[in-house]
Amino acid sequence: MSISPGFSTEQIREFVHRYEIQPYGQKAFWLEEQGVSYDRLRRWRSAVFDGDLDRGLIPREGGVVTPPEKRTGIERQRARERAAQEAEVARLTARVRELEQTIETLGKAIGLLHQMSEQEPAVNQPTNDPSDSSTPRTTSSDS
Repeated sequence: MSISPGFSTEQIREFVHRYEIQPYGQKAFWLEEQGVSYDRLRRWRSAVFDGDLDRGLIPREGGVVTPPEKRTGIERQRARERAAQEAEVARLTARVRELEQTIETLGKAIGLLHQMSEQEPAVNQPTNDPSDSSTPRTTSSDS
């Protein structure tokens, strides 16, 4: 259930967070560019910061609200978490590339080993045992 038809709760939450990180003096311009009224934004903010957005609940007017300083703190914390997540994604992406290169190198090495084994002489050819230096014996009997 969403508090605004056509918008999911995640879209509303993200919209409010993007609004909150806009620089001072630019929020009204940004809001106008997005085509959302301030009244709608105010309802969304109340649902995100003070209500229960996932259930579509908005607190009553005049109730306890999250002060702007705390909202700024929430946004800063969210920005830190997002930066940490992006750094982790970058680190893991680099590790994946490294492992893919290792796999490619190992694949080439295995291919070369197969080529080398095809060029070697057959293993089933009879050879003389180095400890037996005598001439080959025949199977005839000495009666």
